[in-house]
Amino acid sequence: MAVAPPSVRVWWNEPIARTELVWMVIAFLWGVIMFFTMIFWHVFGEQNLSNETYKINPETYVAKVDAMVEQYTVREEEGFPVVRPPPGSDVYLLARAFQFYPLLELEKGKAYRMHLSSADVQHGFSLQPVNINISVHPGYDHVFTVTPTTLGEHGIVCNEYCGLGHHTMIGKIYVTEQEGAGS
Repeated sequence: MAVAPPSVRVWWNEPIARTELVWMVIAFLWGVIMFFTMIFWHVFGEQNLSNETYKINPETYVAKVDAMVEQYTVREEEGFPVVRPPPGSDVYLLARAFQFYPLLELEKGKAYRMHLSSADVQHGFSLQPVNINISVHPGYDHVFTVTPTTLGEHGIVCNEYCGLGHHTMIGKIYVTEQEGAGS
C-alpha cells in the first residue's frame, strides 16, 4: 500500500524502468527455480514422504486404533500396549493429548501401511533419528508406506505445540529383526 497515491493515475501505461524489469525477471526466474527444486527434493531428498490424506471422523479413527490394539497387542510397557501388527498390514498410530498411542513394534525390511491422525488438536509427528516430520490434523488420516531399515528403538516426538503437556508427548517404534524379538 502506497503512502501517497501515484502522481500519474494510469501508472500501468508508464514504461517500466530497466532496473525494475531486471528485478522482475530475477524474481520470476527464482520462482521457477524454487518450483522445480521442490519437485527434485521431493523425489530425491528422501525426507518428504509421499503420503495420501483422507477425511475421517476422529471417533472412527480411534475405533480403528482400538481394534488394532485389541488384535495385535504383544505386551505392555508402563501401561501402554505394544502392538506388533503383521508385515504388510495397516498400522494405526493415534496422536492425542500428550501421547502417541500405541507403541509399535515393526519388523526390519518389511513394509507397512502407516495411518496417522489426531483425536483432538493439531500435533506434529517427528520420527527420530531419521527426521521424518508430518503435521497431524484431527479429522484427517495421513497414510504412507514405511519400511523400517534400522534396528532398535526409535523415538517419536510432537514438534507442534499442542498444549501444556506438549513437552511430554513422546512415542516409540521398535524395529526388530524377526517376529518375537524384543518381547
